Amino acid sequence: MGGCCRPDDYDKVFDEKHARSKARDYARKGLGGDSQRIVDLVRGRLPPGYSVLEIGGGIGEIQLELLKDGAARALNVELATQYERVADEMIRDRGLADRVERRLGDFVREAGTIPSADVVIMNRVVCCYPDLEALVGAAADHARHYMVMTFPVDRWWIRCGIAAANTFLRVRRSTFRGYAHATSAVISVAERRALRLSEHRRGLIWQLVALERTG
Repeated sequence: MGGCCRPDDYDKVFDEKHARSKARDYARKGLGGDSQRIVDLVRGRLPPGYSVLEIGGGIGEIQLELLKDGAARALNVELATQYERVADEMIRDRGLADRVERRLGDFVREAGTIPSADVVIMNRVVCCYPDLEALVGAAADHARHYMVMTFPVDRWWIRCGIAAANTFLRVRRSTFRGYAHATSAVISVAERRALRLSEHRRGLIWQLVALERTG
């Protein structure tokens, strides 16, 4: 589905002000919620020296935590362009410039140029992309051992909330949209790429899905 998403669509929602707010929260409180659960899960399943590919990782706080203990290197592919200055500052401050690579672009379009990794992470990304098959399929193809995703639970009030948010965005003349993809469809795409569901945790709004390579 090449070319469906433009950086401008995302930059108006995920701007530098938002990035600096997230960086301040991370500096004060560290990770929380699903971000910390992702880190704990990855650390518990992979031996030290693994590689990380995060799609839409924002300022990269999950990668920074994994690089503290276990991960050897990380690659972030980001469609929104306004995170880069803050992310680069955080990477330099921690002396990790030689272990983190950041690329700007649509992961689906650029998938052929992006190397595989031991674990692929998409935290609150699936709901921001219109083509479920293309995104999850390409991500699964890049996961040598594990893929971990968080996205909204498949419940009626979540679908209503996303529809209401999209109406607000339309009134504001924003072209960004959220998507309420069915849980079964997300998992099915990954399973067709030889991944097997290994963990599924549901919260009130968000759910965490982990899949492992079967062959």
